[in-house]
Amino acid sequence: MAERPKNPTMTALLLAALAESKESLRAIAEGSGVNHVSILKFKRGEQSLRLDHADKLAAYFEVRVQPPARRTRKG
Repeated sequence: MAERPKNPTMTALLLAALAESKESLRAIAEGSGVNHVSILKFKRGEQSLRLDHADKLAAYFEVRVQPPARRTRKG
């Protein structure tokens, strides 16, 4: 598995999950509820995902994005 960046974006995480998946796009589409054409165009970089589609794919792949730790101000 490739090393992931420290604070990856949702897009980067979903693209990595798609690349690492051994399932077909149709199987991912059926399992996630996202149209396979939308997934294909996202994977190719031809379009972004709608937020609801990103949520469905994140749930399907069990991808979680955590906000970075807040910095405390000195002074």
